[in-house]
Amino acid sequence: MRRRWSRRHRVVLVVALAIVLLVSAYPISLRVAYAGEPSAEARTRNHDALWLGHAWVDGRKTAADVTALAKRLDGTGIRDLYVHTGPLEHDGSLPLAKVSPRAAWFVAAVRAAAPDVRVQAWLGDVVQPVKNPGMDLDDPAVRKRVVASSAAVLDQGFQGIHFDFEPVHSGSKGFLAVLDETHVLTAARGVPLSVAAAQIDPLWHLNTLGKWWSQDYFGEVARRVEQIAVMSYDTAMPLESLYGGYVAKQTKLALEVTPPSTDLLMGLPAYWESNPSHWGHAETVQAAVRGARLGLGTSSRQNFGLAMYVDFTATPDHWAAYRDGWCAAP
Repeated sequence: MRRRWSRRHRVVLVVALAIVLLVSAYPISLRVAYAGEPSAEARTRNHDALWLGHAWVDGRKTAADVTALAKRLDGTGIRDLYVHTGPLEHDGSLPLAKVSPRAAWFVAAVRAAAPDVRVQAWLGDVVQPVKNPGMDLDDPAVRKRVVASSAAVLDQGFQGIHFDFEPVHSGSKGFLAVLDETHVLTAARGVPLSVAAAQIDPLWHLNTLGKWWSQDYFGEVARRVEQIAVMSYDTAMPLESLYGGYVAKQTKLALEVTPPSTDLLMGLPAYWESNPSHWGHAETVQAAVRGARLGLGTSSRQNFGLAMYVDFTATPDHWAAYRDGWCAAP
Protein backbone atom coordinates (compact mmCIF):
# COMPACT_ATOMS: atom_id res chain seq x y z
CA MET A 1 0.00 0.00 0.00
CA ARG A 2 2.81 2.39 0.87
CA ARG A 3 4.59 1.60 -2.41
CA ARG A 4 1.41 2.23 -4.44
CA TRP A 5 0.87 5.61 -2.73
CA SER A 6 4.50 6.55 -3.31
CA ARG A 7 4.30 5.81 -7.02
CA ARG A 8 1.07 7.81 -7.31
CA HIS A 9 2.69 10.63 -5.39
CA ARG A 10 5.63 10.68 -7.78
CA VAL A 11 3.28 10.80 -10.77
CA VAL A 12 1.38 13.73 -9.27
CA LEU A 13 4.63 15.57 -8.60
CA VAL A 14 5.84 15.02 -12.17
CA VAL A 15 2.56 16.23 -13.64
CA ALA A 16 2.53 19.26 -11.35
CA LEU A 17 6.11 20.09 -12.28
CA ALA A 18 5.30 19.78 -15.98
CA ILE A 19 2.37 22.18 -15.58
CA VAL A 20 4.52 24.69 -13.71
CA LEU A 21 7.18 24.52 -16.42
CA LEU A 22 4.62 24.99 -19.19
CA VAL A 23 2.94 27.90 -17.42
CA SER A 24 6.26 29.63 -16.82
CA ALA A 25 7.47 28.95 -20.37
CA TYR A 26 4.42 30.49 -22.03
CA PRO A 27 5.10 34.12 -20.97
CA ILE A 28 8.68 33.65 -22.11
CA SER A 29 7.48 32.49 -25.52
CA LEU A 30 5.27 35.58 -25.79
CA ARG A 31 8.15 37.87 -24.90
CA VAL A 32 10.31 36.16 -27.52
CA ALA A 33 7.52 36.58 -30.11
CA TYR A 34 7.55 40.33 -29.42
CA ALA A 35 11.32 40.66 -29.85
CA GLY A 36 13.06 41.95 -32.95
CA GLU A 37 12.04 44.47 -35.55
CA PRO A 38 8.97 44.08 -37.78
CA SER A 39 9.56 43.78 -41.49
CA ALA A 40 9.57 47.09 -43.35
CA GLU A 41 7.07 45.52 -45.77
CA ALA A 42 4.61 44.77 -42.96
CA ARG A 43 2.53 47.90 -43.49
CA THR A 44 -1.04 48.63 -44.46
CA ARG A 45 -2.32 46.93 -47.58
CA ASN A 46 -5.44 49.14 -47.61
CA HIS A 47 -7.65 46.41 -46.16
CA ASP A 48 -8.16 47.96 -42.72
CA ALA A 49 -11.47 48.53 -40.93
CA LEU A 50 -13.09 50.54 -38.15
CA TRP A 51 -15.96 49.56 -35.88
CA LEU A 52 -18.47 52.41 -35.46
CA GLY A 53 -20.99 52.87 -32.69
CA HIS A 54 -24.76 53.10 -32.94
CA ALA A 55 -24.87 56.89 -32.87
CA TRP A 56 -24.23 57.00 -36.63
CA VAL A 57 -27.59 55.39 -37.48
CA ASP A 58 -29.94 56.49 -34.69
CA GLY A 59 -29.98 60.22 -35.37
CA ARG A 60 -27.29 61.54 -33.06
CA LYS A 61 -24.72 62.21 -35.81
CA THR A 62 -24.88 65.00 -38.39
CA ALA A 63 -23.49 65.75 -41.83
CA ALA A 64 -20.63 67.62 -40.14
CA ASP A 65 -19.76 64.43 -38.25
CA VAL A 66 -19.61 62.45 -41.51
CA THR A 67 -17.32 65.09 -43.02
CA ALA A 68 -15.03 64.84 -39.98
CA LEU A 69 -15.07 61.05 -40.19
CA ALA A 70 -14.08 61.12 -43.86
CA LYS A 71 -11.22 63.47 -43.01
CA ARG A 72 -10.12 61.13 -40.21
CA LEU A 73 -10.05 58.17 -42.61
CA ASP A 74 -8.10 60.02 -45.29
CA GLY A 75 -4.54 58.76 -45.57
CA THR A 76 -5.24 55.56 -43.66
CA GLY A 77 -5.74 52.02 -44.93
CA ILE A 78 -9.35 51.88 -43.68
CA ARG A 79 -11.66 50.68 -46.42
CA ASP A 80 -14.46 49.10 -44.36
CA LEU A 81 -16.73 50.55 -41.69
CA TYR A 82 -18.63 48.13 -39.45
CA VAL A 83 -21.57 50.22 -38.23
CA HIS A 84 -23.54 48.95 -35.25
CA THR A 85 -27.02 48.57 -36.72
CA GLY A 86 -28.54 46.12 -34.25
CA PRO A 87 -28.73 44.58 -31.82
CA LEU A 88 -30.85 41.78 -33.18
CA GLU A 89 -33.68 40.54 -31.03
CA HIS A 90 -33.15 37.12 -29.47
CA ASP A 91 -35.52 35.65 -32.06
CA GLY A 92 -33.39 37.02 -34.91
CA SER A 93 -35.69 39.89 -35.88
CA LEU A 94 -34.65 43.54 -36.16
CA PRO A 95 -37.01 46.51 -35.63
CA LEU A 96 -35.34 48.82 -38.16
CA ALA A 97 -37.50 51.87 -37.57
CA LYS A 98 -36.69 51.71 -33.87
CA VAL A 99 -32.95 50.99 -33.89
CA SER A 100 -31.59 52.53 -37.09
CA PRO A 101 -33.90 55.22 -38.49
CA ARG A 102 -30.98 57.14 -40.05
CA ALA A 103 -29.13 54.19 -41.56
CA ALA A 104 -29.96 54.94 -45.19
CA TRP A 105 -28.94 58.58 -44.71
CA PHE A 106 -25.61 57.57 -43.16
CA VAL A 107 -24.69 55.11 -45.91
CA ALA A 108 -25.48 57.69 -48.60
CA ALA A 109 -23.54 60.40 -46.74
CA VAL A 110 -20.43 58.21 -46.43
CA ARG A 111 -20.60 57.24 -50.09
CA ALA A 112 -20.58 60.92 -51.00
CA ALA A 113 -17.84 61.94 -48.55
CA ALA A 114 -15.60 58.85 -48.86
CA PRO A 115 -16.55 56.91 -52.00
CA ASP A 116 -13.73 54.38 -51.60
CA VAL A 117 -14.98 53.28 -48.18
CA ARG A 118 -17.44 50.39 -47.86
CA VAL A 119 -20.16 50.56 -45.19
CA GLN A 120 -21.23 47.27 -43.62
CA ALA A 121 -24.05 46.66 -41.15
CA TRP A 122 -22.75 45.32 -37.85
CA LEU A 123 -25.36 42.90 -36.48
CA GLY A 124 -25.20 40.58 -33.50
CA ASP A 125 -26.54 39.37 -30.20
CA VAL A 126 -25.57 37.35 -27.17
CA VAL A 127 -26.08 33.66 -27.83
CA GLN A 128 -27.07 30.52 -25.97
CA PRO A 129 -26.13 28.35 -24.20
CA VAL A 130 -23.71 30.63 -22.34
CA LYS A 131 -26.10 33.58 -22.28
CA ASN A 132 -29.69 32.76 -21.43
CA PRO A 133 -31.82 34.55 -22.44
CA GLY A 134 -29.99 34.84 -25.72
CA MET A 135 -30.17 33.83 -29.35
CA ASP A 136 -30.41 30.12 -30.15
CA LEU A 137 -28.46 29.70 -33.38
CA ASP A 138 -29.35 26.01 -33.46
CA ASP A 139 -32.98 26.99 -34.12
CA PRO A 140 -33.69 27.11 -37.89
CA ALA A 141 -36.51 29.62 -37.36
CA VAL A 142 -34.14 32.01 -35.58
CA ARG A 143 -31.56 31.69 -38.34
CA LYS A 144 -34.23 32.37 -40.97
CA ARG A 145 -35.12 35.62 -39.22
CA VAL A 146 -31.43 36.58 -38.99
CA VAL A 147 -31.18 36.20 -42.78
CA ALA A 148 -34.35 38.25 -43.23
CA SER A 149 -32.94 40.98 -40.97
CA SER A 150 -29.74 40.96 -43.01
CA ALA A 151 -31.74 41.42 -46.19
CA ALA A 152 -33.62 44.33 -44.60
CA VAL A 153 -30.44 46.26 -43.75
CA LEU A 154 -29.01 45.61 -47.22
CA ASP A 155 -32.18 47.22 -48.53
CA GLN A 156 -31.17 50.31 -46.53
CA GLY A 157 -28.08 50.59 -48.72
CA PHE A 158 -25.44 48.80 -46.65
CA GLN A 159 -22.66 47.22 -48.68
CA GLY A 160 -22.07 44.16 -46.54
CA ILE A 161 -23.08 42.25 -43.41
CA HIS A 162 -20.76 42.03 -40.40
CA PHE A 163 -21.80 39.52 -37.72
CA ASP A 164 -20.72 39.68 -34.08
CA PHE A 165 -22.37 36.88 -32.12
CA GLU A 166 -20.91 36.28 -28.67
CA PRO A 167 -19.95 34.02 -27.07
CA VAL A 168 -19.88 31.38 -29.82
CA HIS A 169 -18.41 28.13 -28.58
CA SER A 170 -15.74 26.45 -30.67
CA GLY A 171 -17.47 23.82 -32.79
CA SER A 172 -20.89 25.49 -32.83
CA LYS A 173 -22.83 24.08 -35.76
CA GLY A 174 -25.57 26.69 -35.44
CA PHE A 175 -23.08 29.49 -36.03
CA LEU A 176 -21.69 27.79 -39.13
CA ALA A 177 -25.24 27.26 -40.36
CA VAL A 178 -26.23 30.92 -40.01
CA LEU A 179 -23.09 31.90 -41.92
CA ASP A 180 -23.92 29.45 -44.72
CA GLU A 181 -27.52 30.62 -44.93
CA THR A 182 -26.65 34.32 -44.84
CA HIS A 183 -23.89 33.85 -47.41
CA VAL A 184 -26.49 32.73 -49.94
CA LEU A 185 -28.09 36.16 -49.52
CA THR A 186 -24.87 38.22 -49.59
CA ALA A 187 -23.51 36.33 -52.60
CA ALA A 188 -26.74 37.00 -54.49
CA ARG A 189 -26.49 40.70 -53.60
CA GLY A 190 -22.78 40.85 -54.53
CA VAL A 191 -21.68 42.09 -51.08
CA PRO A 192 -19.30 40.62 -48.49
CA LEU A 193 -20.18 38.66 -45.39
CA SER A 194 -17.75 39.34 -42.57
CA VAL A 195 -17.51 38.20 -38.99
CA ALA A 196 -15.91 39.26 -35.71
CA ALA A 197 -14.03 36.17 -34.56
CA ALA A 198 -12.89 34.81 -31.23
CA GLN A 199 -9.21 34.31 -30.52
CA ILE A 200 -7.55 31.01 -31.39
CA ASP A 201 -6.48 28.46 -28.79
CA PRO A 202 -3.12 29.77 -27.56
CA LEU A 203 -2.42 26.77 -25.34
CA TRP A 204 -3.75 23.44 -24.07
CA HIS A 205 -7.07 23.26 -25.95
CA LEU A 206 -8.40 26.25 -24.07
CA ASN A 207 -11.40 26.33 -26.44
CA THR A 208 -13.07 23.97 -23.99
CA LEU A 209 -13.44 26.97 -21.66
CA GLY A 210 -15.58 28.83 -24.20
CA LYS A 211 -13.52 31.98 -24.85
CA TRP A 212 -11.27 30.63 -27.59
CA TRP A 213 -11.81 28.74 -30.82
CA SER A 214 -9.73 25.84 -31.98
CA GLN A 215 -7.58 26.65 -34.98
CA ASP A 216 -9.58 24.16 -37.05
CA TYR A 217 -12.87 25.83 -36.15
CA PHE A 218 -11.45 29.26 -36.92
CA GLY A 219 -10.61 27.91 -40.37
CA GLU A 220 -14.14 26.55 -40.78
CA VAL A 221 -15.53 30.02 -40.08
CA ALA A 222 -12.98 31.77 -42.31
CA ARG A 223 -13.92 29.57 -45.27
CA ARG A 224 -17.53 30.75 -45.04
CA VAL A 225 -16.95 34.51 -45.19
CA GLU A 226 -15.18 37.17 -47.21
CA GLN A 227 -13.69 38.84 -44.14
CA ILE A 228 -12.77 37.65 -40.67
CA ALA A 229 -11.70 40.15 -37.98
CA VAL A 230 -10.08 38.70 -34.85
CA MET A 231 -11.13 40.34 -31.60
CA SER A 232 -7.53 40.30 -30.42
CA TYR A 233 -8.10 42.14 -27.14
CA ASP A 234 -9.44 41.38 -23.66
CA THR A 235 -6.58 38.92 -23.27
CA ALA A 236 -5.77 39.40 -19.55
CA MET A 237 -2.13 40.00 -20.48
CA PRO A 238 -0.55 42.14 -17.71
CA LEU A 239 2.38 43.58 -19.68
CA GLU A 240 2.58 45.37 -23.02
CA SER A 241 5.33 43.04 -24.24
CA LEU A 242 3.27 39.94 -23.39
CA TYR A 243 0.20 41.39 -25.09
CA GLY A 244 2.16 42.27 -28.21
CA GLY A 245 3.66 38.78 -28.31
CA TYR A 246 0.18 37.31 -27.88
CA VAL A 247 -1.09 39.30 -30.89
CA ALA A 248 1.93 38.17 -32.91
CA LYS A 249 1.13 34.53 -32.14
CA GLN A 250 -2.58 35.02 -32.85
CA THR A 251 -1.71 36.59 -36.20
CA LYS A 252 0.43 33.61 -37.19
CA LEU A 253 -2.19 31.10 -36.09
CA ALA A 254 -4.91 32.91 -38.04
CA LEU A 255 -2.75 33.23 -41.16
CA GLU A 256 -2.17 29.48 -41.17
CA VAL A 257 -5.85 28.62 -41.59
CA THR A 258 -7.45 31.65 -43.30
CA PRO A 259 -7.99 30.92 -47.02
CA PRO A 260 -6.16 33.22 -49.45
CA SER A 261 -9.54 34.44 -50.72
CA THR A 262 -10.66 35.66 -47.26
CA ASP A 263 -9.55 39.00 -45.82
CA LEU A 264 -7.91 38.59 -42.41
CA LEU A 265 -7.94 41.51 -39.97
CA MET A 266 -6.52 41.77 -36.46
CA GLY A 267 -8.32 43.95 -33.92
CA LEU A 268 -6.80 47.00 -32.24
CA PRO A 269 -7.99 47.95 -28.71
CA ALA A 270 -8.73 51.68 -29.05
CA TYR A 271 -10.36 51.91 -25.63
CA TRP A 272 -9.35 51.96 -21.99
CA GLU A 273 -10.37 49.49 -19.31
CA SER A 274 -8.52 48.25 -16.26
CA ASN A 275 -9.73 44.89 -15.02
CA PRO A 276 -8.52 41.28 -14.90
CA SER A 277 -9.53 40.63 -18.52
CA HIS A 278 -8.16 43.86 -20.00
CA TRP A 279 -5.28 45.83 -18.51
CA GLY A 280 -5.27 49.19 -20.27
CA HIS A 281 -1.58 49.83 -19.62
CA ALA A 282 -0.76 46.54 -21.41
CA GLU A 283 -3.34 46.25 -24.18
CA THR A 284 -2.33 49.23 -26.28
CA VAL A 285 -2.85 50.01 -29.94
CA GLN A 286 0.90 50.42 -30.31
CA ALA A 287 1.59 46.91 -28.97
CA ALA A 288 -1.18 45.38 -31.10
CA VAL A 289 0.12 47.05 -34.27
CA ARG A 290 3.67 45.93 -33.59
CA GLY A 291 2.55 42.41 -32.68
CA ALA A 292 0.48 42.09 -35.85
CA ARG A 293 3.42 43.29 -37.94
CA LEU A 294 5.72 40.76 -36.30
CA GLY A 295 3.18 38.00 -36.87
CA LEU A 296 2.74 39.01 -40.50
CA GLY A 297 6.49 39.02 -41.05
CA THR A 298 7.53 39.14 -44.68
CA SER A 299 4.26 37.67 -45.97
CA SER A 300 3.17 39.20 -49.25
CA ARG A 301 -0.49 38.52 -48.49
CA GLN A 302 -2.35 41.62 -49.65
CA ASN A 303 -5.76 41.00 -48.08
CA PHE A 304 -4.51 41.48 -44.53
CA GLY A 305 -5.43 44.42 -42.35
CA LEU A 306 -6.05 45.88 -38.91
CA ALA A 307 -9.44 46.77 -37.46
CA MET A 308 -9.78 49.47 -34.82
CA TYR A 309 -12.31 49.05 -32.01
CA VAL A 310 -14.11 51.42 -31.54
CA ASP A 311 -14.63 54.96 -32.91
CA PHE A 312 -16.30 56.54 -29.89
CA THR A 313 -13.49 55.60 -27.49
CA ALA A 314 -10.55 56.08 -29.86
CA THR A 315 -8.30 58.95 -28.77
CA PRO A 316 -5.84 61.01 -30.83
CA ASP A 317 -3.08 58.85 -29.33
CA HIS A 318 -4.81 55.68 -30.55
CA TRP A 319 -5.10 57.10 -34.04
CA ALA A 320 -1.47 58.23 -34.00
CA ALA A 321 -0.29 54.77 -32.92
CA TYR A 322 -2.26 53.20 -35.79
CA ARG A 323 -1.08 55.71 -38.38
CA ASP A 324 2.57 55.84 -37.31
CA GLY A 325 2.96 52.12 -36.69
CA TRP A 326 0.99 50.78 -39.66
CA CYS A 327 0.23 53.43 -42.27
CA ALA A 328 3.41 55.50 -42.34
CA ALA A 329 5.93 54.79 -45.07
CA PRO A 330 8.95 52.78 -43.83
